[in-house]
Amino acid sequence: MRKSKKLITIAVFALMFVAQSAFAQFGMLKQVVHGDVFLSTNAVHPGGEFKIALNLKIDDKWHINSVKPNEPDLIASELVIEKPFEIIKKEFPKAENLKFSFSDVPVSVYQGNILIGAIVKTPDTISVGKHSVKVSLNYQACNNLSCLPPNSFSKVIEINVVPAGTEIKQINSEIFSGLKLGGENAKITSAQNGESSSIGNTLSSSGFLLSIIFVFLGGLALNLTPCVYPLIPITVGYFGGQAGGSTKHLAFLGALYVLGIALTYSVVGVVTSLSGAVFGALLQNPIVIIFIVVVFIALGLSQFEVYEFKLPDSWAMKAGGAKSGGFGAFFMGLTMGIVAAPCIGPFVIGLVTYVAAKGDPLYGFLMFFFLALGLGTPYFVLAIFSGKIKSLPKAGDWMRGVEHIFGLILFGAAVYFLAPLMPRSVQHYMLPVFAIISAIYLLFIDKTANKIKTFFTIKVIFSLLIFAASVYALWPANKGEIPWKKYTQTRFEASLQNHHKMIIDFYADWCIPCKELDAQTFSDAKVIKAAESFDNYKVDMTESLSEATEKVRKKFDIKGMPTVLIFNSEGKEVQRITGFVPPEEFLKIINKIK
Repeated sequence: MRKSKKLITIAVFALMFVAQSAFAQFGMLKQVVHGDVFLSTNAVHPGGEFKIALNLKIDDKWHINSVKPNEPDLIASELVIEKPFEIIKKEFPKAENLKFSFSDVPVSVYQGNILIGAIVKTPDTISVGKHSVKVSLNYQACNNLSCLPPNSFSKVIEINVVPAGTEIKQINSEIFSGLKLGGENAKITSAQNGESSSIGNTLSSSGFLLSIIFVFLGGLALNLTPCVYPLIPITVGYFGGQAGGSTKHLAFLGALYVLGIALTYSVVGVVTSLSGAVFGALLQNPIVIIFIVVVFIALGLSQFEVYEFKLPDSWAMKAGGAKSGGFGAFFMGLTMGIVAAPCIGPFVIGLVTYVAAKGDPLYGFLMFFFLALGLGTPYFVLAIFSGKIKSLPKAGDWMRGVEHIFGLILFGAAVYFLAPLMPRSVQHYMLPVFAIISAIYLLFIDKTANKIKTFFTIKVIFSLLIFAASVYALWPANKGEIPWKKYTQTRFEASLQNHHKMIIDFYADWCIPCKELDAQTFSDAKVIKAAESFDNYKVDMTESLSEATEKVRKKFDIKGMPTVLIFNSEGKEVQRITGFVPPEEFLKIINKIK
């Protein structure tokens, strides 16, 4: 019986081979495998090696035979590349065993989203220049009822061969983090947060509408990270004193504000992705920082009635008749887009990597635009509620007093962003000292609406709380910290040679999550104790455009701050952390490193 089944199977496949040419001639071969091919480096040296990754989606209700389908008569999947390049190692995902009527044993197949990788050898004698090479996955697709003739998924990739000694940059790290290229049937894993699938996998296997929804939700999730903390008081400070009027008008101003955030954020995201720069690095540029400081000072002065931002009359009529705030709201949003840009994490880094690999500026702009819309949506709601303060009944001197308070908040934002330009010895003191001066100003100098008992009471309580919090911030802390050493190439190589585990922290003065890591995670007693078995290095990326910093960034493929790299005793990067993680989570990570 088994022998007859095999004969039938052979006969069926023989007929399929005969039919394949007819199908191909009339364009009737069904392509059930879709996706793209990625390179691990932007170039390769003659005689060198590089990796390729096929990020594929198999149509629903279809599967393809694995590299070992369990039946010798079934056609196995095969990965090939055109000569003169040669594949020297392959990695396929873990196959599934499914039972079919034509076989007595379960057949090993792939279905759904799969990631295939390979190490490719470049000939020593290859000429320098760009080479177009076809990469193909030969496969046979079946569903539960029938099989299609053998087919092939193919993509032409461009390999740039450069002279020996030319610097080569790692690219598409998010894709290749899901490949081990060492173990047979390795599962798809992510080096960041242990996710089972990467951002790139999800976007490439989704339609445009689903991708937009996905990144919008990712933008909403960014509001759970410390990097957006400054946006909260700034939004309240601006709209609490600048807005007012009908809900329709407030919604219009809030929409302009979020639109400004999305416009700047998306431009920064696309430029970062396509240029390879550090995401959010604009905040290390003194000109940009001074521009932001001037904006906050200008908006703060408007709260003290020095002048007023107004919309053109034609716009004002459409916005409900109120003239003030429209231009300021949009301009404020443009500025907040720069402020929000350092907000990174596995999601943003994954999107940066995916957009860079795709190389489509319009697609990248739309992805980052909807990511920023998700980030800005809570501030749209916050803007409306903050603006309602000026709509309360019995408006009078108390309203001017509220504007002064919010004006001081905006001045505080200016001080906060100016601090990184100041000497390190005074940076920590600038904002607390300003807050103390502001509290004294509100208590003893600004007499606006002091005759209104309720407002005066609230102002006094607010001022005393600010004063107390600022004094506490200035109070010397006795917290410990990980014994960091300044990173140098010599120290790094010594750690590799001595087989020491390493923690390398990439930080910047303008990076809020970096400060959160220092204050909460790296100062934790258990973390400090566990880190004693590591060589711990700090890399200052504040001046990310400098030649030395750029060299380190390219070496370790750093996309944004904070980034913490953890190496095991064999010198392999085994964990990459982007964004803030609490001490408990960080402790679990480093305790597993061998």
